[in-house]
Amino acid sequence: MSDDNDGKGTVEKGTVGFIGFGAMASRMGRHVREAGYRIVAYTPSGKGGDGTTPFLPTARAVAEAAGTVIACVPDDEALEASMYGESGALAGMGAGTLLINASSVSPEAALALADAGARRDVAVLDAPVSGSTPEADAGALVIMVGGTAADVARAQPIFDAIGKATIHAGPSGSGAKLKLVVNGIMGATLAAVAEGVAYGLAAGLDRDMLFDTLDSVAVISPHHKRKLKAARAGDFTPQFPTRLMQKDMRLLLTDAARLAAPAVTVAAATQLLSLTRRADADADYSALFAVLEQIVTSP
Repeated sequence: MSDDNDGKGTVEKGTVGFIGFGAMASRMGRHVREAGYRIVAYTPSGKGGDGTTPFLPTARAVAEAAGTVIACVPDDEALEASMYGESGALAGMGAGTLLINASSVSPEAALALADAGARRDVAVLDAPVSGSTPEADAGALVIMVGGTAADVARAQPIFDAIGKATIHAGPSGSGAKLKLVVNGIMGATLAAVAEGVAYGLAAGLDRDMLFDTLDSVAVISPHHKRKLKAARAGDFTPQFPTRLMQKDMRLLLTDAARLAAPAVTVAAATQLLSLTRRADADADYSALFAVLEQIVTSP
């Protein structure tokens, strides 16, 4: 077991390894480093992030170098590829170490990883975050965690470094489920706002007046007002890429269907986001505004 963590108390200052180091993880890593930890990382490309973090050749190498590992990968397939097998992170983790799965993945994938960790005496938390790159920059993410209270307490110093709030959602898998709730509401709400804008434009309302009005009313959340401003300017620089939002909506639909939980609004919004993903998968998911605007304003 690494001397970075005694396996009983909170994570002590030492080495934290990131599996995946893209737009969100690199910002999280900066705050973890500023909190006094050493950072190492792995990505399949060997690139990414902040230009100062050492990159290691495999996920296993990162796990062998770190007392705590944070996985921040885009989907179930990437999680499986980076966690399992001879080169995967689990193969390099010692008994009593801590794996924080900050990826937005299906509840099934989160639970499978927790079970695999338990067989190696590795504590696993599913801990996806709410917030986009501005919140990651500010260290103001909300962390939604599934796992035991004792393991959440061990990880709390890291959560405090990257976020403004930690929510212990329940046992393993609960963080992944709560993340789908949050993103489902976020995606479906944006779709409704985008449809409202599209109707207003089709009905002949002045574009500037329409956006000004929506920016001033209380029914639009601060998050969606930020997306409205981006849509007004036609700036869809990714803070939350469409491919990831559409993926999360799909995961929610799949699990809702398994539970026979009606999700009609989410289903419709997912189809709209599928259009946006086809148009530009890497654009911010607010590019749905541009997709609908083009439909209603084209001759």
